[in-house]
Amino acid sequence: MHQETLQLVQVLEKTVSPDKNDQDQASSFLEQAAATNLLGFIKTLSDVLRHGGNSSVARMAAGLQLKNQLTAKDLSMKDQYQQRWLAFPADVRTYIKKNVVGALGTETNRPSSAAQCVAYIGVAELPKGDWPDLISTLVANVVNATSEMQKEATLETIGYICSEIDSDVLVSQSNDILTAIVNGMRVTEQNNHVRLAATRALLNSLEFTKANFEQPTERNYIMEVVCEATQSPEAQIKVTALECLVKIMTLYYQHMEAYMCAALFPITLEAMKSENDAVALQGIEFWSNVSDEEVDLSIEDSEAQEAGRPPSRVSRHYAKGALQYIVPILLQKLTKQEELDDEDDWNPSKAAGVCLMLLATCCEEEIVPHVLPFIKDNIKSDNWRYRDASLMAFGSILGGLDSATLKPLVEQAMPTLIELMYDSSVVVRDTAAWTFGRICEIIPEAAINEAFLKPLLESLITGLKAEPRVGANVCWAFSGLAEAAYEAANRDIGGGDDPTPETYCLSQYFEFIVQRLLETTDRPDGAQANLRPAAYEALMEMIKNSPRDCYVTVQKTTMIILERLQQVLQMESHISNHNDRSQFNDLQSLLCGTLQSVLRKVTPEDAPQISDAVMTALLTMFNSNKSGGVQEDALMAVSTLVETLGEGFLKYMDAFKPFLYLGLKNHAEYQVCGTAVGLTGDIFRALRFKALPYCDEIMTLLLENLGEPSVHRSVKPQILSVFGDIVLSIGAEFKKYLEVVLGTLAQASQAQVDRSDFDMVDYLNELREGVLDAYTGIIQGLKGDGPTPSSEVAALEPHIPFIVQFITIVAQDTEHSDGTVAVAAGIVGDLCTAFGPPMLPLLDLVPINDMLAQGRRSRVGRTKTLATWASKELKKLKYAQTQQPSAPAAS
Repeated sequence: MHQETLQLVQVLEKTVSPDKNDQDQASSFLEQAAATNLLGFIKTLSDVLRHGGNSSVARMAAGLQLKNQLTAKDLSMKDQYQQRWLAFPADVRTYIKKNVVGALGTETNRPSSAAQCVAYIGVAELPKGDWPDLISTLVANVVNATSEMQKEATLETIGYICSEIDSDVLVSQSNDILTAIVNGMRVTEQNNHVRLAATRALLNSLEFTKANFEQPTERNYIMEVVCEATQSPEAQIKVTALECLVKIMTLYYQHMEAYMCAALFPITLEAMKSENDAVALQGIEFWSNVSDEEVDLSIEDSEAQEAGRPPSRVSRHYAKGALQYIVPILLQKLTKQEELDDEDDWNPSKAAGVCLMLLATCCEEEIVPHVLPFIKDNIKSDNWRYRDASLMAFGSILGGLDSATLKPLVEQAMPTLIELMYDSSVVVRDTAAWTFGRICEIIPEAAINEAFLKPLLESLITGLKAEPRVGANVCWAFSGLAEAAYEAANRDIGGGDDPTPETYCLSQYFEFIVQRLLETTDRPDGAQANLRPAAYEALMEMIKNSPRDCYVTVQKTTMIILERLQQVLQMESHISNHNDRSQFNDLQSLLCGTLQSVLRKVTPEDAPQISDAVMTALLTMFNSNKSGGVQEDALMAVSTLVETLGEGFLKYMDAFKPFLYLGLKNHAEYQVCGTAVGLTGDIFRALRFKALPYCDEIMTLLLENLGEPSVHRSVKPQILSVFGDIVLSIGAEFKKYLEVVLGTLAQASQAQVDRSDFDMVDYLNELREGVLDAYTGIIQGLKGDGPTPSSEVAALEPHIPFIVQFITIVAQDTEHSDGTVAVAAGIVGDLCTAFGPPMLPLLDLVPINDMLAQGRRSRVGRTKTLATWASKELKKLKYAQTQQPSAPAAS
């Protein structure tokens, strides 16, 4: 062995030394080696991993170091590492690949380091068509394995590859992969390590075995092997096989009928009853997934009926059929809760509650007779676990029930629920508060019922002072209560132009509740159980949903929040560690959010009196804080101030513009950039012509962002919409930007996406809506407000055929969104009013008329209104054409 390799082996062994100095020196040496000669370094690492004579520690450390040069947790770094690997000379890559594949099965440690190295090289090369014989090599390794370790390590490799790679890459090799996996999963396989590795590999490969599941014989064989594995006495194999069933049910629901009665139902029922939590969780998860899937199928069925076509898949109603068997087990699991469990720990008791919620959504009223007797028998039990379980069951089923069933149930239960808010068990009080949160959200009229309101409020106020977990749920209940009271008062006054009611049922308690919530935000234990954010959230909802007769309290609260914001900003200099910084940032964000709520309620007369103090605090925050989250919240607070002040915001523009520009340039934190873009639109709408001095710089930044690949795709549709806001605000002054913006819109309108990816279809609709928003703003802005179009709009005429062609493409797209139909319809109407009769032959087309007809049938008010208006404008043009005198006949 070379001297350099020997030295590297010694260094690698020191990476796990108990001596911190040894570890640091080893780490420093390895970083230096990678920086000095990366190719030589990773070649030598592969040698150390391959050579059986090296210690297991050195080999494992070599594998880890090699893996770390191939991949990273950060997605952009991972991509960089993959590109770097592909750029290495082919002979070096071949040498390393031979070493790492040769090392499979020669290690004594688990999991295999070589398996990870082979997998991450495969993940980089396979999508590019490189290493074409890798899968066949791995399959041969499994089928003709010379040792159990080789079989296990190779199956691990297959599992890693399947979990990391895009499923499309491996579809053509799914038969070979399944051959290897099933070989290792069979009941005849004696080695549990091999069987577990194979079962995990199957779990990771299920996405791309669609073709195999379409074939009955292959499907039967896969299902037989998985079901057999669920009966393994080895818990890990059993759990992983159950995970496979859960995933198969989601991916291949339509093929499961043949297996449900004979296998899936008894297997999962038995799993749910298991005393092993990991096994029970998978059994419960199976039925949660069935419910989820059947809810989706019910929605698909309704949509298909509306469209007058048969649904592509139908529900087999497994959940309804299984209710009588699975609900008793779930209720029993609810009674197994831990008194002091960590809220982040997932256990069968919590999973059972979620499963009941999903079953209620799926089966609706049919669940009631299976749950109600348990609730009645146990709600006043001497055992707190049974009281809590019956409460949890009651709260869980609320979401699926019809109002007619729900209202009498809840009203009958109200006195008992209020009583349970004073229970001796903190767990019961916590669940009671959570149940009130559910009631306020789902059937709020029961919560604001005059008969129960006062005792309910007393119990909630008491709960605010209780343990943080109880207090946090009480805050959630107050949020729902405030919204319910406001909406009820609004219904009474019938809406109108100003929907703010004069008073509501919480008015006499409003100030007291707000004071208690403010006290709760200041609790020393506010960091526990999410209490402080929950209290601020409730405070925001109380303010947002406040009637006129509570305005004095809103004014007082505004001053308290401002005062707190100023106090918090002064704490900046006392921050000594990361934890303090994190809490400081969270508090600033919460205060900014609350500030938005109070500013929205402040009257236009009062706003200028506090705006200086608000803007000073926000500018201080921008100056001192580099945290993206806080910047986003502060920008949103500025946005609310802009809405409140209108043109009055102009006096802050010079001081604020550097921070707006920084936000627009913040490509790394796209939420901040997107918020800055939205705020730009708000500023132009508020300042109108007075925003002109800032226009050149802002337009430059927005156009740069559109052309910048590092800007997150979600920001780009927003920018296009903002062009519409800008032109509406500055009118004819926009002409100097017109050609470049129209060119940008033409480019954006031709975007194409992968239609199999729903997220990308949604993005395409957002992008198109942004383009259409911009065209709307340009037509309306250049046309002007007068009854006759201004001469400026004539500059658009050469572009009209292209705009109409784009509208037609949107109209013909079967996957267009309601939003795109609304804006496209609006443009049709705008073109008719701006350019008159010449538009008729361009716009009176079958796809556009069909789109307008669809828009008129929409359930969304805006879409319906715009489509109806556009149709009327087109009809006017048709009518005008028929009224024109015809040419005299030739003599």
